Amino acid sequence: MRMVSIASGSSGNCIYIGSERTHILVDAGISNKRIEQSLNEIGVKGSELDGILITHEHSDHIRGLGVLSRKYGLPIYSTKETLEEIGGTKSLGEIPSELFCPVCHDVDFFIGDLEIKPFRIDHDAANPVAYRIQNDRKSVAVATDMGHYSQYIIDRLQGLDAILLEANHDVKMLEAGPYPYYLKRRILGDYGHLSNENAGRLLSCILHDHMKHIFLGHLSKENNYEELAYETVRLEISEGETPYRADDFHIAVAKRDQMSQIVTI
Repeated sequence: MRMVSIASGSSGNCIYIGSERTHILVDAGISNKRIEQSLNEIGVKGSELDGILITHEHSDHIRGLGVLSRKYGLPIYSTKETLEEIGGTKSLGEIPSELFCPVCHDVDFFIGDLEIKPFRIDHDAANPVAYRIQNDRKSVAVATDMGHYSQYIIDRLQGLDAILLEANHDVKMLEAGPYPYYLKRRILGDYGHLSNENAGRLLSCILHDHMKHIFLGHLSKENNYEELAYETVRLEISEGETPYRADDFHIAVAKRDQMSQIVTI
């Protein structure tokens, strides 16, 4: 099982996850050209994709979806409400309705030999989800665009081998920054985005001996920077109520403009 962040950030998100037999994307928020070029770099053709999981309908998660899905007839998986929003997004062009595959929170399904486990998140979108993806005993998750986390989220992120987790903003940078007041309130609210500190606290609840890789993703271009997210999360882990230290795990920041390393599990 492999996991690669093709792009992650407030300007576009796309993550590849695959086994030897099955290849999927989580979100397609960058151009189709860039998606296909990146897939080629890891030895996967666009024509070999088996489907696209969409977390929610915001443009930084669906920008390249129309071109990619039409070109290869790729099924698009998301909640009914999200698919309705996608269908009404004119910038994507017309997507054949037969490519839309509705999913529900906590109702698992298979794409090839990958078991997909969608779970509910709170964000200002129609009906957003995060995804846990399993292949035999290996499991990874993509969890971004969460205003907060709860025991429900913690429970669904237990026992992972790898995760891409949102570390969107530094609270002080956001509060002192140029965003208008309403936007600051949105980001800081329960339906906004996870801060660096909260990302570290959530990680502290799900770390275990066999966690192999942690990506910090969906960083804000204006209200965060890589070193700050990295060090803040590490500090929360090392000083939190957990037996672990940050040095016990491989932690990296997923970049907005270049692919991450390939994580093989």
